[in-house]
Amino acid sequence: MTANTLIYRQQIMAADPHAISRIVRSSGFFSTEEIALARELAEEKLDQGNASSYQFLFAEDKQVVHGYTCFGLIPATSGSYDLYWIAVDEQSRGIGLGKDLMKRTEKIIYDLGGKRIYVETSSRDQYQPTHGFYESCGYQKEAVLKDYYMEGDSKIIYVKTL
Repeated sequence: MTANTLIYRQQIMAADPHAISRIVRSSGFFSTEEIALARELAEEKLDQGNASSYQFLFAEDKQVVHGYTCFGLIPATSGSYDLYWIAVDEQSRGIGLGKDLMKRTEKIIYDLGGKRIYVETSSRDQYQPTHGFYESCGYQKEAVLKDYYMEGDSKIIYVKTL
């Protein structure tokens, strides 16, 4: 598989919650509760369709999902979006898939009238590559909420103006 052989789709399918669980679990970063939450967002979208505020972009090859994003308009804002999840299967990393998913997601958000994208992440050392990824995609650190998740684990909020 290469980034050039992937197909991108926004339509969620019945098998996607399982694929999301597999992808998020493969990183080794997330707790059981966080993996369940990622799956729940996809299940909500399947159940509610367009009534759900969650939107997705999937990258797949031969009907195997290798990465995805989940995003949505922040309620009561004018053009501000949250990027809830961006994840690439551990086996599919290193080919530029994360950056391609980010670029395509930003284009979708821009086409929807989005002006800003917010991303939240942990300050723990294991997330240093994540911080570097967001910064390499043009996101700037906007805020740090000290000890947000737990003592010694702050929330970092990044933003990108489109």
